[in-house]
Amino acid sequence: MTVPGERLRRLLRGGSDGNERLTAATAVVLLVLLAAEGLTLVAIRQLLLPHVFLGFLLIPPVLLKLASTGWRMTSYYRGTEEYVRRGPPAFLLRVLVAPLVVASTVALFATGIVVVALGQRGLLLGLHKASFIVWFGAMSVHVLAHLLELPRLVTVDWWRRDRLAGRRARQFLLAGALVAGLIAGIASIPLADHWQDRTTNVVGLDDR
Repeated sequence: MTVPGERLRRLLRGGSDGNERLTAATAVVLLVLLAAEGLTLVAIRQLLLPHVFLGFLLIPPVLLKLASTGWRMTSYYRGTEEYVRRGPPAFLLRVLVAPLVVASTVALFATGIVVVALGQRGLLLGLHKASFIVWFGAMSVHVLAHLLELPRLVTVDWWRRDRLAGRRARQFLLAGALVAGLIAGIASIPLADHWQDRTTNVVGLDDR
């Protein structure tokens, strides 16, 4: 049986190519989940439960994406040869878009968690909405810049096998992030249900 440490070593032996594939596969999963999350905004008062569930489900895959991109960045600036040879992202993406994506992502999910946990509306909910606006703009640019790369990178790890090490480990990490997300989503349901009860009482939906 393969221990977690061995899986990690196999993952790291995939090098910059493996890192790129993990980032791409995680990005595809996030695009699907974020699209579903976006649909709940159409009728957020009625769809508050699925909105919160999907928000918590997204947290582990988002952390995995931040970790994989962060690994690439730190490896490049540490001077790791293959990452230096691959080069940095485009200048504007690196110095403007990426910091906005990271900062707004952290703000969006942090405020969302606190809002649900404390049942708050007011300032915290306003910060959550404001961070969403910044995040949506920055993320749109980020996605458009990388969208055409995704099919090729995802295909080689999930539908076509090659000799690059760490394929199973990358699949295990992504699957593990989704399982952790499901657990977080399920755990959030009582909080979301309580918050929705308070919301419907405030706006009078229960009386209709």
